[in-house]
Amino acid sequence: MRIQEGQMLGDLIQSSASELADAIVTRTISAEELINAYLSRIEAVNPHVNAVVQIAADSALVRAREADRALAEGNIWGPLHGVPFTVKDVMDSAGIVSAAGLQARAQFVPKNDSVVVARMKAAGGILLGKTNCPPGGAGGVTDNPLYGRTNNPYDLSRTPGGSSGGEAAAIATAMSPLGIGSDSGGSMRVPAHFCGIATLKPTTGRVPNTGVFDHPGGLSDPRTQIGPMARFVRDLILAFPLISGEDGIDSGVVPMPLRKASSATRKSLRVAFYVDDGQVHPTRDVVSAVEAAADALKVAGAIVSEARPICLSDSRSITERYWGMSEASGAEVEKLWLDWDRFRTAMLAFAADYDAILCPVEFESAPLHGEKTNPGFNYTLPFSLCGWPCVVIRAGTSATGLPVGVQVAARPWSENIVLALAQQIENELGGWQAPPLW
Repeated sequence: MRIQEGQMLGDLIQSSASELADAIVTRTISAEELINAYLSRIEAVNPHVNAVVQIAADSALVRAREADRALAEGNIWGPLHGVPFTVKDVMDSAGIVSAAGLQARAQFVPKNDSVVVARMKAAGGILLGKTNCPPGGAGGVTDNPLYGRTNNPYDLSRTPGGSSGGEAAAIATAMSPLGIGSDSGGSMRVPAHFCGIATLKPTTGRVPNTGVFDHPGGLSDPRTQIGPMARFVRDLILAFPLISGEDGIDSGVVPMPLRKASSATRKSLRVAFYVDDGQVHPTRDVVSAVEAAADALKVAGAIVSEARPICLSDSRSITERYWGMSEASGAEVEKLWLDWDRFRTAMLAFAADYDAILCPVEFESAPLHGEKTNPGFNYTLPFSLCGWPCVVIRAGTSATGLPVGVQVAARPWSENIVLALAQQIENELGGWQAPPLW
C-alpha cells in the first residue's frame, strides 16, 4: 500500500513504518498529525486490550513539532524522521516511568534512555509509549499486579503471550507502527505468533542490552536479544540495523558486519522444515501454516525438504537446568555447559546442509487466559540455546479465527537470509491482518 495525499489519518495508522517515514519526508502528512492519530487510536482501543501502560503524549507531540520544523528547514534526522514507536517496559526511557511490571518500580523514572531507545530516537523516531510485560519482564503471560492483564486483540478472552505481549498487542491493533521487544526463550516470537505480527530475534551479540531491566548482557546472559517488532517484514529490515552494533558497555556485542536482506537470493536457498518436533505435537492449524509457508518458499525457487535436527529433544532439559543453575553444584554447572555446547554443535552439523529452518513457533494458537500452555516455548528454545537469528511471520489462521505464525531460523549472523525468506512468506500469504477490534 502506498500512502496517497489526502488519505484519511485513521487509515494511515495501518501503514508500515517505512511508508509513514516516506509520507512525512514528502510532506504528505506531518509528524504532529501522525502522532495525534496514534494517540486517538490508543484512546479508543487500549481500554479493551491494555497493551500500552505509559503514554508519552506531551513529549511525543513536542518532538513531532520539532520534527516538522526541522523538515521545513531541510533537515532530516534519519530514516525514522517523525515516526512513532513503542517499547517493552523493561527498557529504560528518560523521563518516563519504566516499571517493568513491578510495584517496587512504580515510580522509577530513568534519567537516561536504554541504548536501543536512544538509537531509535537518533534515527528520528518518536517514543510514543511503553508496553506491558510480566513482572520483571520475564514469563509467558503478560500480566502483573501494577498494570494488570493484556488481552489478545483477536479474542479478548485469550492471552497475547509473553513476555513482549504488550508490544505485540499494541502493534497488532495499530496503536504503534513499530516497536522494540526482548526475547530469551521466545518472548518476542510467541507473542508475534499469538498476535499475528512480525518480529526478528537477532543473533546473540548483535544488539546491546544496556539499560534494559534484568538483561545484563555479556557472558552472564547468553540467550537474550533485543529486537524489532512490526506488522510488516520491511519494517524489521528498516529497524534492525538502527539498533545493532557495539556500544562499548555490553561486552557480549560482537562487531560483525550486517548483510542486507536484499543480498540473500531466495532462489536455490536450501530450507529444511518440520511441523512436529517429536515432543509436543502441534494442532492441525499450526501444521497447515507451516506447510503453506513451505509452499510459499518453493514458489520463490527455494529448495525445501522436510527434515529436523535429531537433537531437538535435548533443548528443554538444557534450558530447565540453566534456569535452575543458581542451585546447582560446580560439577552440575560444568556438565550443563558441556551439554549445551554439544547441542549447539549438533545443530550446526544439521545446518551444514541447509541455509535455513522453517518450523512452528508454538504448538497451538493463543490459549484462553488462565489456560496453561504446557510445555510452552518448545519450538523456540532450541534456537535460543544456539543464539541463532529467527523471524516470525503470520502464515495462517486457526479455525477459530486466531493468527498462526511460523518461525524461520538460520545460522549465526544470517539475519539477511531469515528476513528475505520471511518477506517471501509475507508476500505469498499476506502476513498481518487487522483484528476484529479494528
